[in-house]
Amino acid sequence: MQLQFENCGSASGVSQGTINGVSAFESCLMPQTTCPQLACNMQTEHSYADLPSTLFELCTPTPVGAPSWLAFNHPLAAELGFDPALAETDAGLQLLSGNQVAAWSNPLAQAYSGHQFGHLSPRLGDGRALLLAEIIDQQQQRRDIQLKGAGPTPYSRRGDGRSALGPVIREYLVSEAMFALGVPTSRALAAVITGETVYRDQPKPGGILTRVAASHIRIGTFQFASMLKDGGTAQHDSSLKSLADYVIKRHYPECVHAEQPYLALLNSVIQAQAALVAQWMSLGFIHGVMNTDNMSISGETIDYGPCAFIDQFDPDTVFSSIDQHGRYAYRNQPMIAQWNLARLAEALLPLLADAETDAVALATTALNQFPELYYQAWQDRMSAKLGLSSSAAAKTLAEQLLQLLAANKVDFTIFFRTLAFALSDVSAVKGPATLFTDQQGWLVWAAQWQQQLSGEPAAIQHSMNAVNPFFIPRNHQIELIISQVTEQGDLTLFQQFARDLSSPFTENADNQRWAAAAPPSDLPYRTFCGT
Repeated sequence: MQLQFENCGSASGVSQGTINGVSAFESCLMPQTTCPQLACNMQTEHSYADLPSTLFELCTPTPVGAPSWLAFNHPLAAELGFDPALAETDAGLQLLSGNQVAAWSNPLAQAYSGHQFGHLSPRLGDGRALLLAEIIDQQQQRRDIQLKGAGPTPYSRRGDGRSALGPVIREYLVSEAMFALGVPTSRALAAVITGETVYRDQPKPGGILTRVAASHIRIGTFQFASMLKDGGTAQHDSSLKSLADYVIKRHYPECVHAEQPYLALLNSVIQAQAALVAQWMSLGFIHGVMNTDNMSISGETIDYGPCAFIDQFDPDTVFSSIDQHGRYAYRNQPMIAQWNLARLAEALLPLLADAETDAVALATTALNQFPELYYQAWQDRMSAKLGLSSSAAAKTLAEQLLQLLAANKVDFTIFFRTLAFALSDVSAVKGPATLFTDQQGWLVWAAQWQQQLSGEPAAIQHSMNAVNPFFIPRNHQIELIISQVTEQGDLTLFQQFARDLSSPFTENADNQRWAAAAPPSDLPYRTFCGT
């Protein structure tokens, strides 16, 4: 039995070059053999394919030459109902490398627009990713399963649709670490080494990531739907309403019974994004490329391209090599989130009210809630990190502290993890006192902090250690892991970190190495987009 997709054919933006002797457009059209023998207990559906066809293109993966396993996430597989034997069989490898299409799969590439560094690109879409299916997991939650790096699609815009292995390693490890840190995020089910070379600034080994997410619907998806036209006649009303109804049903079902469901949807996404970015900020995480096509409607972190964690604290930190003007710097992330949400509100205007002036007023009121929602979520996070029972008391203390950390170039993660040692002695040898050159500044702040504490020191320390990680995916360590895998073929360090990252708040003998600060020679750090 073979899957054949006749309407994959809009060739706009698809590379006319060849891959393994086959044109990119032809490879998208090529039928793939199904793999019915794959054993699994999962329930799959394809509800996204019921939306207007303007929002996606059916397309099959492009086979790779010599795939091999890099990683398989057994706990996540169990949640999804996958047979664990997939990690140990050639059948599983062929499926997750895109060489075969399972009988339960109906691959498609999603369409979306996006403001990239503030400039609108009307037609983007999944240029190197394919949604295989939606899985109803063991908790009856609907989750997308997607191949990233599976070859060209109608949205590839002259690209090869592939991913270098380095970005696959980064996303696998960082997304799983974010999950362990309690941050809403897409997750990594598997990673495959393709056995083929991709060409970027230089030849690099290729990889494919199997990504799982609540969905891959983005702010840019709504932007795309709002701009659709056919023969000069606007078609956005149908596509936009269908998309909004779908998102409400899938992600925010409480909005169905609201007096104004689409306004309730906007408010729900604003709340989710405010909470998400507050978590990023509390961990020193920098997404790196907060374009509207990289911001999920569900409130999950997706698209781990030039992401990284702050080492020495500086609110102006930028890691991405392409962010030359600091648009997505650490300090700017809340502001950019609100800017992106304004683009979502613009897309939703036709659904908010019949009169545009009324719709704009409703959207403006909704957007104006963001600062308060964000700062409340941020205060709650900082209060927990500081061991305080009142988030109101945390605001001034946290702001003063961040200024002190920046002035003294203190490591963000190490400071908060060691802060609990100063509960009774601000000069404790293991405490943060040793991190400051301005000892007087530290002592003044620490005295103010201690005055706000209430409760037993042991209980406070326990609560602080539950939210302040002992280690994070250190940038220099991720680079070392990538280097060992891609240049030496050595998976040892990758496997060790993948094992340890599931418990980032627990200090033990095995994870001491991951807690070390970056050596001065590795600063400043730069990341590069994986496309």
